[in-house]
Amino acid sequence: MDEKRKNNLILRGKIIQAIRRFFLEDGFVEIETPCLVPSPGMEPHLVALEVNIQAPDGEKRKRYLHTSPEYAMKKLLGEGWDKIFQICRVFRDEEASRTHQVEFTMLEWYRTHADYRKIMEDCEGLLDFLSREILKGSELTYQGKKIDLAPPAERLSVAGAMQLYGKVDIEKHCDGTSLLEEAKAGGFRFDPGAYYSFDEIFFKIFLEAVEPRLGSPKPTILYDYPAAMGALARLKPENPSWAERFELYVAGLELANAFSELIDPVEQRKRFESEQRLRAVLQKPLYPIDEELLTALSRMPPSAGIALGVDRLVMLFCDAPAIQDVLAFPLLPGPEARDLHAETMRRL
Repeated sequence: MDEKRKNNLILRGKIIQAIRRFFLEDGFVEIETPCLVPSPGMEPHLVALEVNIQAPDGEKRKRYLHTSPEYAMKKLLGEGWDKIFQICRVFRDEEASRTHQVEFTMLEWYRTHADYRKIMEDCEGLLDFLSREILKGSELTYQGKKIDLAPPAERLSVAGAMQLYGKVDIEKHCDGTSLLEEAKAGGFRFDPGAYYSFDEIFFKIFLEAVEPRLGSPKPTILYDYPAAMGALARLKPENPSWAERFELYVAGLELANAFSELIDPVEQRKRFESEQRLRAVLQKPLYPIDEELLTALSRMPPSAGIALGVDRLVMLFCDAPAIQDVLAFPLLPGPEARDLHAETMRRL
């Protein structure tokens, strides 16, 4: 192991210790939930790793390595827990790259009687705490970019970011046909004659023009996604066209995804069934609906939560260009991952 990676791993340990101090000092309780679960989630583009276990009756039962501890943690909220956090390994069957690993470390925390605005404040506080503990100041340099981690973060709506950087108006052009025409007029290239959904057009514009500009020179909290991209988020009461969801970016790197939680089990079941149909269209494995989660939602008070990628956070503090540079046993070595990323970007 080279000296740089060894130093990165030492710093990684200090960052995880500091994360724990931040939450414990704020009255959170650290909990653990199972990695093996009966339902790994319905997000259409995620694929879980399957495991067959032998039950006491001798039968083989299918279980999954969790893609997130979200379902289990919400079940605890439904049992009366209040402020909880967890640092754990999660698993997603996806291609390894500069920012992705099949197995990686997730930080999740939840608050009851709160919404996504309180989680935004938590994010600002966590980055500020880590910068003072690790950097002894507020300035971080990542791949040549100087980032000031001191609060407040930049707060930018998704519609505002698409207008500012992508030059498209997703409030006005809220269907695929009109958004495609506006995107083409703005210089984005699409295969002639091919069909593109609103989501496909949105993410092409977002990945090419918006995401690289987020999180510099301050962290960016990108909030209020179109309702169809709400996943497990509640819709804004005053404008249900938008979901109370945000993502945290630093130096163009997505760190976290947060929601004001949807606690209506009837609406959540409808979303799960819709996602199952989409997974079938995409030829993704179909997973069972977690009935225990739906029961827990009926007992949950208003709540908010977030999932934050610890490895990517460590990348920032180590000024590491690839996630593999901050892992002791990466799936791909750093240079190989960077070559793969470069080839992927050339294909876009």
